Amino acid sequence: MSTAIPPETTPASAPLWSDARREADFNAWLARLAPLHGLVIDSVRSASFDASFRRYLRVDGSQGSYIIMDAPPDKEDCQPFVKVAQLLHQAQVHAPEVLAWEAAHGFMLLSDLGAQTMMQVINRDDPQANQGLYLQAVDALIAWQCASTPGVLPPYDEALLRRELELFPDWYLARHRGVAVEGELRRTLDDAFAHIVAHNLAWPSVYVHRDFMPRNLMVAPPGADQRLGVLDFQDAVYGPITYDIASLMRDAFLSWDEDFCLDITIRYWEKARKAGLPVGDDFGEFYRGVEWMGLQRHLKVAGIFARLTLRDGKPQYLADTPRFIGYMRATCARYRELKPLLRLIERVEGLVVAEGYAFGRI
Repeated sequence: MSTAIPPETTPASAPLWSDARREADFNAWLARLAPLHGLVIDSVRSASFDASFRRYLRVDGSQGSYIIMDAPPDKEDCQPFVKVAQLLHQAQVHAPEVLAWEAAHGFMLLSDLGAQTMMQVINRDDPQANQGLYLQAVDALIAWQCASTPGVLPPYDEALLRRELELFPDWYLARHRGVAVEGELRRTLDDAFAHIVAHNLAWPSVYVHRDFMPRNLMVAPPGADQRLGVLDFQDAVYGPITYDIASLMRDAFLSWDEDFCLDITIRYWEKARKAGLPVGDDFGEFYRGVEWMGLQRHLKVAGIFARLTLRDGKPQYLADTPRFIGYMRATCARYRELKPLLRLIERVEGLVVAEGYAFGRI
């Protein structure tokens, strides 16, 4: 999970490189590219970092600005990014174009989709004012899903779903909250996870972006292609059709009331049906599928955010804990099979007085 490219906030005087060898490799690569794209070498500046080891630079050129991805090859594999970028372009989705790639050193020159994310222009006080933006996102999502072909992307199968769910007990419960994941608590998790996996795998598979949310959607600057741009797609898989709409409407960084979520999800479902996508003929059933998929995602996100804090020294992500805990509780409260998980979460968060079974602290 990572972030989109925001407006430049790093002072021009801040050093761009801490590794002299990597800086030299970069300068040599950029010098070779400069004549081809009219790059202004001394205009290179920071654009953003994300939750991985990738970072992004911006450089001016003869046709406007470009983005440079700096992804050390010993830490980041850029091959999936290149592959999915091509798939997005084939689907007529507005995504960065890979203009040059130095695989040996992990440098990539990309087209620049602008410096403003959908998240930055959203009106948080008036959900309906954002309907146009969300419908643009829905259109991009449907175009992406309609291009789906089996066997092209890694499967979002039971093994991957379970690995993601285990991030919650491993990182959020045990390491962040100090809870011993054993005994009755472990059995409660195992039972809930079995239900979650079964519900989610019951839905047909399409291409899944996996972080389709306003932070990764770019608003075009004046005079450019006015479609929303799509970023952070390198972890795309082939899996449940409920995933990306759940990601869009149950954002880990932004909350909307139920009415707005329903409104956009219904509009997505209607457009998806007309496009021939396998969303079923019963919206109520589809919406339940979105809720179960959203629960899977938020359990995973809780674990990822705890890991970013404890392992990677990025504590800012856990500030959004109350939001995704709220999502989990709301979904668990609606389904009988999830009531034990609801009680577990509420006890861990100190929201109810523990009774019945107890669990230990590490």
